[in-house]
Amino acid sequence: MTTAQGGPPAPHPAGAPVPSSRARLGDLMTYSAGSIGMGVWSTVPGLLLLYFLTHTLGVTSFLAGLVMLLPKVIDALVHPLLGTLSDREARRSGHRLRMLRWGLLLACAMVAMFSVPAGLTGPGAALWVGCWFVVGNTLFACFQVPYLTTPSDLRVGYHERTRVFMFRMLFLTVGLLGAGVAAPALVASGARADYSTMALLLAGAMVISGLVSLAGVRKLTSRCGFRRPDGRAHSTLDDIKVAWRDRNFRALVLSYLFTGTTTHLFLAALPFYTLYVFGNSGLTAVFMGGFLAPAILAGPAWMMVSRRIGKQRGLLICQGIFIAGSMALLLGGMLGVAATIAVVVALGIAFAGLQLFAFSMVPDAVAAAEAKGSARAGAYTGVWTATEATGTAIGPYVYSAALAVGGFVSTTEGQAVAQTDSALTALLVGFTVIPAALMTVALSFQLRYALDRTAGR
Repeated sequence: MTTAQGGPPAPHPAGAPVPSSRARLGDLMTYSAGSIGMGVWSTVPGLLLLYFLTHTLGVTSFLAGLVMLLPKVIDALVHPLLGTLSDREARRSGHRLRMLRWGLLLACAMVAMFSVPAGLTGPGAALWVGCWFVVGNTLFACFQVPYLTTPSDLRVGYHERTRVFMFRMLFLTVGLLGAGVAAPALVASGARADYSTMALLLAGAMVISGLVSLAGVRKLTSRCGFRRPDGRAHSTLDDIKVAWRDRNFRALVLSYLFTGTTTHLFLAALPFYTLYVFGNSGLTAVFMGGFLAPAILAGPAWMMVSRRIGKQRGLLICQGIFIAGSMALLLGGMLGVAATIAVVVALGIAFAGLQLFAFSMVPDAVAAAEAKGSARAGAYTGVWTATEATGTAIGPYVYSAALAVGGFVSTTEGQAVAQTDSALTALLVGFTVIPAALMTVALSFQLRYALDRTAGR
């Protein structure tokens, strides 16, 4: 007997229930609850940290960009190591729960990062935020790597992996939407104390979602079976080499690097776009709602698309929509608020597909590797999440670099500065033309992915 992937089923004790090829709804929901907290961390620093640094703490746009970039560079190095350590834990104990528990401490780093001591501005404030950003990213990786490896650990097939990720993406969207709307509203005044309060409130949601998801991981792997990594121990470097030699996985990783860079540039730039193009920072929450709310309905719709035409074609369609939508926003204020919201909604629908298709392709690559005799789900996920972390860093940095080239002037809490025409042009081009160009590169790499052609429908 073989699994849907073609490999032998996982051994199970005599008298124990045979692993099911379909996950229960309740198990999927408890597992996916962890994505709410992940959505908070994925959204809040990406959406507000650059703005917080340049408009409240008086950090120059160039230095603020470094604060966003350097911690993520460290983060990208940590993720493959955690992937290897996660595989070792899975070989030894048959689960990855210990590392997941460490990730619950992320809430503490979230609060500390936005609670900058009074009197700290400029470089001092940048150092405080940057150090806590490093701590937070490391703790986030402790949760993210084993959590996202779970679908690859399950002994389920091509479409069931998509189903698992669809639920995960639905709950992630709830986290993104809740944080994306609530966080800007809570800090609308720009006061430091409001940033601290916002972080404390959202950190509570992160802890609760993480605790619930631990139970979900246990239930899923108990019902659907747990695919242990191969019995040999590997170094982190060896794991990276194996993952990188996988041609299809490499194409997927490179595509997602540019996709993630684009979407996180969008998040970082949105508060600037609403303030300087429309003159209303309150629209940030409105646009974030327009971007993320449709994604809740779009996830199941994209899953049906996947069943009809496959994940690869669906992903290429989403990338094309994002390119067109980014260029449409170049019209700026001439579009008007209503038309801009419509474009942002289209981008949000595409964003849901970008996440669902790309993430659900990772366990497909792991399953294909297992069929060839190598099962290193943690290693593949470590490389994947390192790529995601790199994209989250490069996106805001690229935008901050565009602002610096345009001569954008930073401010501190309670002050306002008139920006030059060159700064406003850079602000607009950085939010529209540059994302479109980056997503075009992502699409070109995605065209090299061939695994979907042979996957079972």
